[in-house]
Amino acid sequence: MTVRKKVILDVDTGVDDALAIMLAVTSGELEILGITTVSGNVSLDQATLNTCKILELLGVSGQIPVFRGAGQPLVRDSVFEHRVHGSDGIGGALADMTVTKRPEAERAEDFIIRQVLAQPGEVTLIMTAPLTNLARALHKCPELTQHAAEVIVMGGVVQSFGNITPTAEYNMYVDPEAAKLVLAAGFPRLTLVGLDVTRKALLSADDIGKLQNPVIRDYVEKSTADYRTRYFERNGVQACALHDPLAVGVALNRSFVTVRDYFVDVETRSDLCDGQTVCDFQNRLGRPANAGVCLEVDAPAFLECFIHSLNSNSFNSLNQ
Repeated sequence: MTVRKKVILDVDTGVDDALAIMLAVTSGELEILGITTVSGNVSLDQATLNTCKILELLGVSGQIPVFRGAGQPLVRDSVFEHRVHGSDGIGGALADMTVTKRPEAERAEDFIIRQVLAQPGEVTLIMTAPLTNLARALHKCPELTQHAAEVIVMGGVVQSFGNITPTAEYNMYVDPEAAKLVLAAGFPRLTLVGLDVTRKALLSADDIGKLQNPVIRDYVEKSTADYRTRYFERNGVQACALHDPLAVGVALNRSFVTVRDYFVDVETRSDLCDGQTVCDFQNRLGRPANAGVCLEVDAPAFLECFIHSLNSNSFNSLNQ
């Protein structure tokens, strides 16, 4: 019997977080201990509602608990992304869904601490949102760094341009103080899945057409419609990037990406470059590496995994 990897997903559920949750659930290879939510793409309330909707869509709402986290960044005001993700964060795709699932009473950071300490070396944290929840957990429990199996962060960009400012990726920009704290905390295994690789993992209309379950296919088509339009306006490509799903993909199969270890930090005191992820490629600072940085991706292999998972037999009977 294959032992499934134990994970906690930390999300600000917009369009691509929802797809990441879908990949994690349908893969069948991850034991999802719980999902923690945070303010980011949308408000904490909306992110939590969206997360519950996706779990109900997949028919697993009774199996995976949801925990509310931080309602705003550590020291800054919130920065939402409604233009990209829609007013509700998932493109209006589940606007009429009646939701019965409710989040747990325990705070997200307390849930993270409890699970990691109870299962030392076994829990992987997959972070696809601003890093506020993990920063708050570290403030309460600095020794968390020595007990997590791995932290996989969707965030940053080290060899290209940003997607919220000329230099910054959105998750890093929204709470750079939290990102700086997490990167400096001393996790022995922290992997940075940034725009350098996620921009190469693209979902097109043709790819969506390969999804066999009509419920899942309709949801993905509707939720990504405006997202793909915005991506075309900005990048001239008829598709959208699977930013957050690729972080889950790295948890499933690290061979999807080429990773190199570097010292990475985040700018927090610049009018022009706040949230910029700075990677010391030439070791000019003389600091020890603190992150494995994804530099290349086998996009076709990952996309095949994504579509195969969403087509998995466990879920192809939904509403058919």
